[in-house]
Amino acid sequence: MIERILPPAVIAVEAFDDPPEATLLPAEEEFVAKAVDKRRREYTTVRHCARQALGKLGRPPAPILPGEKGAPQWPAGVVGSMTHCAGYRAAVLAESTEITTVGIDAEPHAPLPDGVLTAVSLPDERTHLADLTTRSPEVHWDKLLFTAKESVYKSWFPLAHKWLGFSDARIRLHENGTFTADLLVPGPVVLGTELTGFTGQWTTGNGLVVAAIAMP
Repeated sequence: MIERILPPAVIAVEAFDDPPEATLLPAEEEFVAKAVDKRRREYTTVRHCARQALGKLGRPPAPILPGEKGAPQWPAGVVGSMTHCAGYRAAVLAESTEITTVGIDAEPHAPLPDGVLTAVSLPDERTHLADLTTRSPEVHWDKLLFTAKESVYKSWFPLAHKWLGFSDARIRLHENGTFTADLLVPGPVVLGTELTGFTGQWTTGNGLVVAAIAMP
């Protein structure tokens, strides 16, 4: 599902359940040693997907450990992103010579809980969502906005190494399956130019909404 919104340079592996062959490497065990079963299954399967993607890149299996602010630590020369929610886990990886950063997020395609939209959006974004909902009510645009913002943060953090709040980027969603994110705070210098925003793609299906950014 997610591969249709990513460029060919990005390897995507996804799962809609928790396969019995998914296991953790010893170094990963300590991070979920006391976790409840649901958390452990998510953690295990998404790393199983990541190792499959590493194999498709021609790289050996490696532990995927949480690093700074919990962001996954990838092998040298690899960029990647992972996501998991009810009924879905995915990992996407690419060579850093091809992709500068990548960020993905998936969520159930349902409305945000009451009160959440105000906490994660700007006033003009809410006006934008109301207009989109009038034209295309079959999409839960509030959940899509949240998903897009999560993909922005996951793309931002490996470059900036600092927090990006929900109000620090303005999202514009488009009915053609794309979105843009304008940064409202100074961005890091990437390839000699200050980063001012991202472009991404989104899709729905299988009861999910998925957003992805892959910056060449």
